[in-house]
Amino acid sequence: MEPAAVLDNNHHLSYHELPYIIRWREDRCTRCGRCTAVCPVKAIEPSVMVQRLVMSDGKTPMPSMVRHVMHVVRQVTDIERYCTGCGTCTLVCPNMAIEPEYNPHNKFLTHKNRGGVSYKRGGRRNDPSVSTVDKLKFTRISMLTDPALDAGRHEFHVRTLLGRNLPPEELPLKTENGKLVVDRESGRFVPPVREIFPIRIGSMSIGALSPPMWEGLAMGVTYLNEVEGIPVVMCSGEGGLPPRLLKSRFLKYFIIQIASGYFGWDEIIHALPDMVEDPCAIEIKYGQGAKPGDGGLLMAYKVLKLIAKIRGVPMYVDLASPPTHQTQYSIEEAVAKMIQSMSMAWGFRVPVYPKISGTKTAKAVLNNLARNPYAAALCIDGEDGGTGAAYNVSMDKMGHPIVSNIRECYLDLVKQGRQNELPLIAAGGMGKRGNLAANAAAMIMLGASAVDTGKYMMQATAGCFGDEYNRCNLCNTGRCPRGITTQDPSLYRRLDADKVAERVVEVFKSAETEFKKIFAPMGRSTQLPIGMSDGLSVGDKAIADRLQIDYAC
Repeated sequence: MEPAAVLDNNHHLSYHELPYIIRWREDRCTRCGRCTAVCPVKAIEPSVMVQRLVMSDGKTPMPSMVRHVMHVVRQVTDIERYCTGCGTCTLVCPNMAIEPEYNPHNKFLTHKNRGGVSYKRGGRRNDPSVSTVDKLKFTRISMLTDPALDAGRHEFHVRTLLGRNLPPEELPLKTENGKLVVDRESGRFVPPVREIFPIRIGSMSIGALSPPMWEGLAMGVTYLNEVEGIPVVMCSGEGGLPPRLLKSRFLKYFIIQIASGYFGWDEIIHALPDMVEDPCAIEIKYGQGAKPGDGGLLMAYKVLKLIAKIRGVPMYVDLASPPTHQTQYSIEEAVAKMIQSMSMAWGFRVPVYPKISGTKTAKAVLNNLARNPYAAALCIDGEDGGTGAAYNVSMDKMGHPIVSNIRECYLDLVKQGRQNELPLIAAGGMGKRGNLAANAAAMIMLGASAVDTGKYMMQATAGCFGDEYNRCNLCNTGRCPRGITTQDPSLYRRLDADKVAERVVEVFKSAETEFKKIFAPMGRSTQLPIGMSDGLSVGDKAIADRLQIDYAC
């Protein structure tokens, strides 16, 4: 090899720098080309390899050199086309001849941040460790001391309230002829309240999700409400709603989110006179747990015709939301201006609440909301939340764990005597290891009234490949191999909205069953055990002290 070629190769990356190494079996491969055709990042390509073989044939064999040309599937070492480990190649291979293998010794981030542009990705933080909520156990079991319930035959009412719950002395009630009646002349404001299932589908926008994925979730939610009688609600995420949905009777199952970019809100405001139902609630997004202090971002790859029309923007442009709502500069102003104006828009009939990132300042926000009669709840999104697009450093190095954040906020409300008056909603990492109902029950016992789940829904209903080993996580690029987070018709046609809807129904029906199995031994059937922390234990003394729960080992 010439010296110049040696120097050139010296600056190439080896396979061991990459997060995934593709294992290809030459003896099994039929060279059908399916794997190279479906790879979303073009990390593999057909190639030709020349081998020099020493052969010795004949009656008097003499060694001779033979050139053998062979067709192979080669992994690309270009850092811009690195293998994400999604495994789509394995999925389509008829002979199991190819699969990506995780490389724990990779130095990917050392090489990825080039040209002064930091690495952005979707998915969830790269943290394979067990989260705190998965370490919690339910240890208050009623047997001979208290009557336990039969989870299979007892009647349960696993529901929670979304909206401010006034204490008895503030309710506009009076006694007439020995009966309790509503005092309509008192002039007191009665906050709107919705009864919902304690697990909600968290904010994932049209644009972040593909049309069939969002439609599948919406159909599943509607079926659960109208057929199964389980009042599951879904948050729209930033970016508006389809015009047909805004004017339909199904709007009552959806929470409309307004964020700092105000995308899609022109369509929503114009649809107000034609709405036949009020939305379930209005969520004002100030932050998200996966990238606290940063605004939203929908990358240009996803802003195609449908998304541009719903959001009222040009096609093929990055849609970045500011880090804060540009019209507000303090908590007090946000509460007074945003919450009250949204309440007025719907005639004070709809609960309005903010969503913030998990942070040390969460209690400051909570205390301001507690004093405002129009604030319906507080949603806190912890560091384990998924996202469509964020800088790697934000996802992995910023944020606050949701467990301690919710717990300290609930205990703060207890000190004020306002527990359960202002509902707390926990988000970020619920169902990270598949234990959705158990995680939700643990958060409820720590003080949450409900939980949000997003990434779990993609994994459980559409088979998302992503995980905490940086596997796949192409959500931000619009090249999702499953068709979940893309606006490319050639990719999202792989997803069947009806199948997604079926799985949504199955997920929530099984979650309700698991709730009953958890609450029955505690003797709870008609009321959620919100703040019932004596039902929890943990085998880590530091966690037990921090959360003020039992230490058991």
